[in-house]
Amino acid sequence: MRILGIETSCDETGIAIYDEKQGILAHRLYSQIAVHADYGGVVPELASRDHVRKTIPLIKAVLNDAGLTPKDLDGVAYTAGPGLVGALLVGCSIGRSLAYGWNLPAVPVHHMEGHLLAPMLEDDVPEFPFVALLVSGGHTMLVRVDGIGQYEMLGESVDDAAGEAFDKTAKLLGLDYPGGPVLAKMAEKGTVGRFKFPRPMTNRPGLDFSFSGLKTFAANTVRSELVEKELSEEAQIQTKADIAYAFQEAVVDTLAIKCRRALEQCKLNRLVIAGGVSANTSLREKLEITTRKLGGSVFYPRPEFCTDNGAMIAFAGMQRLKAGVFADLTFKATPRWPLDTLPSV
Repeated sequence: MRILGIETSCDETGIAIYDEKQGILAHRLYSQIAVHADYGGVVPELASRDHVRKTIPLIKAVLNDAGLTPKDLDGVAYTAGPGLVGALLVGCSIGRSLAYGWNLPAVPVHHMEGHLLAPMLEDDVPEFPFVALLVSGGHTMLVRVDGIGQYEMLGESVDDAAGEAFDKTAKLLGLDYPGGPVLAKMAEKGTVGRFKFPRPMTNRPGLDFSFSGLKTFAANTVRSELVEKELSEEAQIQTKADIAYAFQEAVVDTLAIKCRRALEQCKLNRLVIAGGVSANTSLREKLEITTRKLGGSVFYPRPEFCTDNGAMIAFAGMQRLKAGVFADLTFKATPRWPLDTLPSV
């Protein structure tokens, strides 16, 4: 079986074809960074319009890359939520229309299930059950996973997600959008121990996250160290790097502490991390140490499959299609869609 995957939940258009036996046959990704850079964040209307322009050409390109025609496909999967409703509607309408025109089943996919299953595109596949840390621009959550669709929410962010906190702190430091990867790069030159940021909600029981206070702490530090002081250009650059290091260290430590708690609570030692922030090198190193101490291991997708992409949607769609899950003639975008409401397969 082969399936086409379409991802348009936010600011990246991802298209891929997944073969049940051969894996990913082709995939392409178009990022809208240049479209939104002048605004310092995603503009939903511009995102939707760009998906309209890019989705069909990318589908044609991926089919050509794989040497296939629509007749070689067995289904069309598309992200139905969560995400920006306008962006989702583009992928939903195109995916559903192509499926109807090609006389194929259409499979609505949960965006976060796509991220959660992305590590299964690699050679080293985690066995069920495991704990998953999903960290992206809009989501930070811990999930116990006993099988596909068998999800128990353990904890999630009560305000800003980790990715949002990265981007907003980067903006405070005057870094370009998207700021998270740029801040992580700057942190490599930071001085260890110059600044000490709090590890929010780690001094109380539970597995929920909160990063809004950490962002505020960063804003206060930027004001006191960069705005209210007259520094040379060289000193400003180093101070920014030191703040970036302290902020990243605080986020990574907080995520690692919560992951350890979740693994111990579930009596498991396998951890999956996925989502855009999972590409962060410091986070991967910290979680590898954490799971090693528990006698376990951590699994994550290759960097290109950490951000939003069509490959993860194609793979998740294949699992649903094999179980007989597909949509009727209508289509629906679900901008808010709890992960633990999905049926098991």
